Amino acid sequence: MKFAAIIPARYASTRFPGKPLAMLGGKPIIQRVFERVSSIVSNTYVATDDERIYSTVEQFGGRAIMTRTDHKSGTDRCWEAVSKLGADNFDVVINVQGDEPFILPEQIEALQQCFSNPQTEIATLVMPFSADAPIETLENPNSPKVVVGKEMQALYFSRSIIPYLRSVNRNEWLKNHTYYKHIGIYAYRTEVLRHITTLPPSELEKAESLEQLRWLENGLRIQVGITKQETIGIDTPQDLEKAAQFLKTKQEK
Repeated sequence: MKFAAIIPARYASTRFPGKPLAMLGGKPIIQRVFERVSSIVSNTYVATDDERIYSTVEQFGGRAIMTRTDHKSGTDRCWEAVSKLGADNFDVVINVQGDEPFILPEQIEALQQCFSNPQTEIATLVMPFSADAPIETLENPNSPKVVVGKEMQALYFSRSIIPYLRSVNRNEWLKNHTYYKHIGIYAYRTEVLRHITTLPPSELEKAESLEQLRWLENGLRIQVGITKQETIGIDTPQDLEKAAQFLKTKQEK
């Protein structure tokens, strides 16, 4: 099975303009992401709409593809990039966000392993919430939850707590059920990626502001891989400061 990894990277981020080029431990964020992903997937490319990002990637020896500026999601940008590479050349496309400098090789491998199941159309990762975590962690709407079936397929994603444990004290929910947090990394069979970019926004997607609900509403199967490590995304300059401290701590060990 042949994999391609696409890293969508925009310059015009509302909360952090120029984020892919921000320096983290002496390297641009986008370089750290590329180096991590390309260590596992040889066909790794940055998909960008900005010449500055494109030039930076080429300067550090990476591969980049220029894409349109009007894409509404990283999924759409991934499809344009793969189309330019030749969609027929790849069985599966992995979509890694350009602000995930600490993504682990084993997380990418977990996504790849999901496609050993021939029924898998889309794959993503989840992480079990700790049974000792405070209930506020589970209640956080910025941390989507996932309910999975017996064959580890996603049944539903929500910003609310799902499932609701009837007759159990709310503060004891995490001790009485394994709740899963969604980790927003995806992989798609190439033809499925093409298909989902043609689908209009769905009612559930608009209600929860979760793109993956559009795919479920349209009957697509999302296979789930489990990771024990949470990724550290960078959305704001404050997140970059935390990431720099995390990197420093790792280097000092």
